[in-house]
Amino acid sequence: MRKLAIGAALSGSLALAGIAAPAASAATPNLVFSDVTVNKGKAIVVGTTKTVNVPVTYTLTRPADLVIDNKKTFAAVMLYRGTLRTLDNELDPEVMPTCTTTSTTDTTVTESCSETIPVDPDEYLYDSADATTWKAAGLYAHFDATVSDDFLSSESDVAIWGNLTTAKVQRAAKLTVDASPEPAIMGKTITVKGKLTRANWETGTYSGYKGQKVVLQFRTEGTSAYKNVKGITSGTGGALSTTVKASKTGYYRFVFAGTTTTAAAKATGDHIEVDPPATKL
Repeated sequence: MRKLAIGAALSGSLALAGIAAPAASAATPNLVFSDVTVNKGKAIVVGTTKTVNVPVTYTLTRPADLVIDNKKTFAAVMLYRGTLRTLDNELDPEVMPTCTTTSTTDTTVTESCSETIPVDPDEYLYDSADATTWKAAGLYAHFDATVSDDFLSSESDVAIWGNLTTAKVQRAAKLTVDASPEPAIMGKTITVKGKLTRANWETGTYSGYKGQKVVLQFRTEGTSAYKNVKGITSGTGGALSTTVKASKTGYYRFVFAGTTTTAAAKATGDHIEVDPPATKL
């Protein structure tokens, strides 16, 4: 598991200082993280290779005398799975947040903040358990050290405020479709096949998704709307196969509504020409 960007900065400073733990601890300031929104309220859908950059916005209220310089003192929002006592996994920004002051009092400063959490499936998602509901937490960290040949001292403080909001992480899904024969004869049988797969973060590939409800849809050529034809269930390896009677030229596609752990998907429509029956002489 990677370190938090903020935690990494602290541990790096500790390593440079040549010590394993801080000698003293500073008092934790009172920070309030509110109105936290992750990925604009939408599920975070992740495939097998592409990094998904997740926007996070929130309001931070801090003491007026606290300076967050992103050098020795940091504040940000992270995502975690599990509990703060025992983290199963975590996702955090690699670049510090951008904050703009919106109001002040004699004792506090309120800021509107935004950050981006990069989700690289190859590096940060380990297994199917990561496809679940994550929690957001506000993180504060401070580290200061004095190091010389004759003197060493350090001061650090880390605090995390959990359960600020939730965000769903889902596996990306893919659907294929192929209708045959081509061209088809009106009134004869058309076989429509395809495959439903979803991201497998353990192998870095897309694996068949068996036992899932998928809908076959058809769009008549020259129109824009698809209509449901029938529902089927994916078989071994995510295989899809069904038959229909040829009636019009148009496009067939499969549609998957998604599950709690896996995102919805639509196949690109497959065009099939339907010709009238041959005229008997």
